[in-house]
Amino acid sequence: MPDEPVDVLIVGAGAAGAAFAWSLADTRMKIVCLEQGDWMSPADYPSTRSDWELRRFGDYGLSPNSRGRSEDYPVNDSESPIAVSNFNAVGGSTILYAAHFPRFRPGDFRVRTLDGVADDWPISYADLEPYYDENAQMMGVAGLAGDPAYPPKEVPLPPVALGRLGHTLARGFNKLGWHWWPSDSAIATVPHNGRAACVNLGPCLTGCAQGAKASTDVTYWPAAIRRGVELRTRCRVREITVNAQGMADGVVYYDAEGGECRQRAEIVVLACNGVGTPRVLLNSTSAQFPDGLANRSGGVGRNLMFHPYAMVTGQFPEPLEGYKGPQGCCIMSQEFYETDASRGFVRGYSFEITRGNGPVSTALQGLGTGDIPWGAGHHEGFDKSFDRTAGMVVICEDLPEPDNRVTIDPELVDSDGIPAPKVTYALSENSLKMLDHAVERGAEVLRAAGATETSAISPLPPAGWHLMGTARMGRDPEASVVNEWGRSHDVKNLFVIDGSLFVTAAAVNPTNTIQALALYVADAIKSNLANLFD
Repeated sequence: MPDEPVDVLIVGAGAAGAAFAWSLADTRMKIVCLEQGDWMSPADYPSTRSDWELRRFGDYGLSPNSRGRSEDYPVNDSESPIAVSNFNAVGGSTILYAAHFPRFRPGDFRVRTLDGVADDWPISYADLEPYYDENAQMMGVAGLAGDPAYPPKEVPLPPVALGRLGHTLARGFNKLGWHWWPSDSAIATVPHNGRAACVNLGPCLTGCAQGAKASTDVTYWPAAIRRGVELRTRCRVREITVNAQGMADGVVYYDAEGGECRQRAEIVVLACNGVGTPRVLLNSTSAQFPDGLANRSGGVGRNLMFHPYAMVTGQFPEPLEGYKGPQGCCIMSQEFYETDASRGFVRGYSFEITRGNGPVSTALQGLGTGDIPWGAGHHEGFDKSFDRTAGMVVICEDLPEPDNRVTIDPELVDSDGIPAPKVTYALSENSLKMLDHAVERGAEVLRAAGATETSAISPLPPAGWHLMGTARMGRDPEASVVNEWGRSHDVKNLFVIDGSLFVTAAAVNPTNTIQALALYVADAIKSNLANLFD
């Protein structure tokens, strides 16, 4: 491939990379995006075949360590109770996400001021509000205006139907007098921007063959490509290179045949998620940056935040039709979202009401919780559980801790020989207390809704799908990796736009905020083109 420089080189075509590319295309600069995965074919999604549930444990599983897809890279997460979950493709992890799409709340950007822990963000909710609005239109967010937990906001599409299961659990929240609201969901409930409406099929977590779920391969990327952005797939970046002045001058990557290639660029933008971005930076060593690119603060890879999850379920005496509707989008409760000192921990959590499972997943989950036995009694236990189980996941706010981090594994490599990331993570005492409180409250609301039995898994081991904080933003170069608009303190033409930027994690799914940040950074670049590297 000719070594012709481009104006902007983006690494990663997921939630952030797609939104950023679409926005920056306004400048008419030469923009290229490298993605190590490929385009997905909706015809190949598991929901088009009879073995759809089994493939959740195979090539459409959550963990890159077990999927066996050629585009994946391994992650050593043996020193973490939470396993990393991601997906490599055009669209990134939005291919498999649930499309639960809340915003951060204003207080989530001011945790130090409000509660004396963690740090305040260098930006506010007001700074991101117009980009939340823009993202809602592009992704097609469904919801209901008026949620008292948030400032006034409009959502373009009507909410996802609650269904019998949602109405049942809502009655439980009402009985206790607790907050709940229909989830904001990145799902087309009516035709939107050429995408068909959701047909309530259910298996959203293995890709949406309908195109109703807003993965960025069907939202931002078609529009970005029409605007002139070039997207190259099957390109796995090994490192970012720098020139004698310490400025990024391009990347080295491997193409689909394993050939080593180089792409020069005036600006390099990382959008590889909270594990993939520090991996690239730490693998990019040089005389100027012996500890990894943009890492003079020592902060690259540190302050990794997941959302510690618990799953609380209850068995009900009547069928709930839980297999109908988007699996992760029903209602949300933020009754216990903010700090209450009487609970014994700081910050809080959200409840996200989930739909029921299919037959295979019901059996496997029941075996794991003990609700469905092996051998004698299996069919009786299954009949009590299938379509009679409802519940929620608990999304706990994770506070940043420097020792929770991503490093480079000394032995593990991917199929191109690039050193793989290692995750070192421990649940804090604060998180453990929060999980215990949440499990008790979850069981309480389920019983109020009519559940006859409840069970819980806490923490939820495979729930490492929210990857945040490992190249945090801030105004102090000694305490952050990038500035308040995503530009590296150390390398003036290097930007980060994914969840690595996060200063704190809030207690909601991060994708909406990741994309709002990417749009915000793109606008900051457009506003500062004349003196971008000053």
